[in-house]
Amino acid sequence: MRHSNTGKKLHRETDQRTALIKILTHNLVTRGRIQTTKAKASMVKPYVERLITRAKKQDLVSLRYVLSKVSEKTANTIYYDLAKKYMDRPGGYTRVLKVEKVRLKDASKMVILELV
Repeated sequence: MRHSNTGKKLHRETDQRTALIKILTHNLVTRGRIQTTKAKASMVKPYVERLITRAKKQDLVSLRYVLSKVSEKTANTIYYDLAKKYMDRPGGYTRVLKVEKVRLKDASKMVILELV
């Protein structure tokens, strides 16, 4: 049975996968846009949007939740900057743009993931 098994494994162990998601989240929040593979972007997009939606409540529980998921620097940026920026927006904080070129090493489809 596949109850509550969402997302892809990306050929990684659980701790490596969570570390990858945290790193990509940090890079997206600090830089505003990142170029990555389509599979990784599809994993990070709902994760970031869930954190921003939770941070929009602007209470202590939300701050602690975001701190438990990402590093302190990233959590502060999400909670104090991004949540206030997207306060009037009901959702859809990220955008995935397709890139025509593929990665030379393994021909993976590349995309640009950016904050709207």
